[in-house]
Amino acid sequence: MNTSTKDSLIPAIGRILMATIFVVSGVGKLMAPAATIGYIASSGLPFATLGLAVAVAIEVGGGAMLALGLKTRLVAGVLAAFSVVTAFAFHHAIADQNQLIHLLKNITMAGGLLQVVAFGAGAWSLDNARRGDLARAA
Repeated sequence: MNTSTKDSLIPAIGRILMATIFVVSGVGKLMAPAATIGYIASSGLPFATLGLAVAVAIEVGGGAMLALGLKTRLVAGVLAAFSVVTAFAFHHAIADQNQLIHLLKNITMAGGLLQVVAFGAGAWSLDNARRGDLARAA
């Protein structure tokens, strides 16, 4: 890998863009908890209130950590798994075009997140700053 690619801001931009959907979705759940709990319950899943708490923690916490590049590979793996689980738990009615699009969106997000698992956060991340690599990237 050449130096310009290794030190690029592009992975940081990509992480921020991927994190956006999780943070916005998690904040939306916080703003309308009753609606989210009702949606989870209507899907036939037990412990809807606990599901809300877990989803918010994963989406807001994991999204923020992904954007900042903190524990990036682990967080990306958790978000990828979360995306696949929610795809099949909530968007399995693929005869409905909207549900099919949401299922495919979640699967696609998981694929992008697995790229982060495979290749890491990139130079501009808290992971690299903690190792002292960020100073070399600047």
